[in-house]
Amino acid sequence: MPPRTTPTGRQQRLGAELRKMREQAGVTPPDAGRELGVDRTRISNTEAGRLGLSEERVRAFARIYACPDEKYVDALVAMAEERGKGWWEEYRGYLSPSVLDLAELEYHATSLTVLQFAYIPGLLQTEDYARSLFRNTVPPLTQVEVERRVSHRMQRKCVMQRDLATPCTFVIHEAALRMLHTDVDGQRRQLDRLVEISSHEGVTIRVIPFAAGSFPGANTSATYAGGPVPRLDTVQIDTAHGSLFLDAEAHLENYRSILGYAKKTSLPPKESREFIHTVAKQL
Repeated sequence: MPPRTTPTGRQQRLGAELRKMREQAGVTPPDAGRELGVDRTRISNTEAGRLGLSEERVRAFARIYACPDEKYVDALVAMAEERGKGWWEEYRGYLSPSVLDLAELEYHATSLTVLQFAYIPGLLQTEDYARSLFRNTVPPLTQVEVERRVSHRMQRKCVMQRDLATPCTFVIHEAALRMLHTDVDGQRRQLDRLVEISSHEGVTIRVIPFAAGSFPGANTSATYAGGPVPRLDTVQIDTAHGSLFLDAEAHLENYRSILGYAKKTSLPPKESREFIHTVAKQL
């Protein structure tokens, strides 16, 4: 089978984890290839996510690299055995790979924690609110491009709507509640949607009011996606050029701390729901 030309973020992550495992074991690519009976190029393509892997091959890597963490290896096997294309693949060629990788990340996450200061988080947006955001981009999008992005954003919500819904916590600053990215009626409908969804099982919404002041990391917006084991967690942050995905342990620990501070600064869920309702009435 020829190498993949455009591996997904998840396929790249699996390869990157095998590379980390090899480097921690002090094994060189040529040595790994000799143990497996393949050349160095195949090891490189595997670690770049360009080659598919079987359970047997993943476990062979773990054995060669003397990895003692069975749960971690089992999680990598599960990643390797994923087959079929996710719903986001219908947008490939139309939306950027990082946008599709975010949908893939959310779909496979065991939990999601989102911190947002300037916007309502994408998973909670109404169609009108999302449409207003996409109409206000640089450079401008065509109407077809806007509608395609809105459709994709709405489909991302499946993680909260499926039978085994992903536990989601959203920490939203008051600024995002009050900033009018759409007209007043659209903003009010958006806030009413937050109040409604905050009562859903598995969804927690917390608000950081202006009165709470600052806290460490108060300039940060991010999505923290839990993996099947902590070392497979991922942080996603938005940039002017698309999503950036972080998985180094130092980055993960940093964002765990920031999210911890944000939660401590925010109002409890019931008070947050009342706060959102009050802001909606003030519009």
